[in-house]
Amino acid sequence: MKKSIYHITRGMLCGLILLLVSILLLDPRPGTASETSLLETIKKVDEPFDDRSVTQVRPIVQPTVLAKEEYQGGSFRVLARKQDIERYKCSSCHTAKEVRGKSAFELTHGNVVLNHGQEGSALSCIDCHHPEELDFLEDKKGRKIDFDHSYQLCGQCHFRQKRDWLGGAHGKRVSYWAGDRVVFNCTTCHDPHAPKFAKRFPATYSAPLN
Repeated sequence: MKKSIYHITRGMLCGLILLLVSILLLDPRPGTASETSLLETIKKVDEPFDDRSVTQVRPIVQPTVLAKEEYQGGSFRVLARKQDIERYKCSSCHTAKEVRGKSAFELTHGNVVLNHGQEGSALSCIDCHHPEELDFLEDKKGRKIDFDHSYQLCGQCHFRQKRDWLGGAHGKRVSYWAGDRVVFNCTTCHDPHAPKFAKRFPATYSAPLN
């Protein structure tokens, strides 16, 4: 008796499963037509993809400047820097007038921690800042460099990183890959006075198995 009930129940379950499978096979899912039409549209395209013709879904609102160098794909833009400098223009304070305030340096630049360069040959302010035209930077060849193009200054020592930055392997692109190429400036990620990142655990960490 128990065996017969078992066989009947098993047969009913098998029948229900077959019925459901038949319904799914005979009745196409919603969206199949649209998926097919999309594939057909892709197959009909015979022109090369032009990334500059794609409208950006999320426009870039930060100020940018046209880079003074090119990469393998041509020209590109860089996030501007000067609007993020707290006390720019430097010449608004650094004038020929005598400084009479007490602890003027601590009040204006006391938050700057200079830790740039190897031990024994650390950089000083004058190694990067123009000694006379204080609204500009200066490289080792005496060339005046705009703060928005600080990558030109960084690249004189960090030339390997600059090469990778130009090629896209170092740094980060702003917004999407489609459209004009806009990338972070060096100082978008690195503190120019102390560029080395502190050691830290990754955002997701798994304890060793052993």
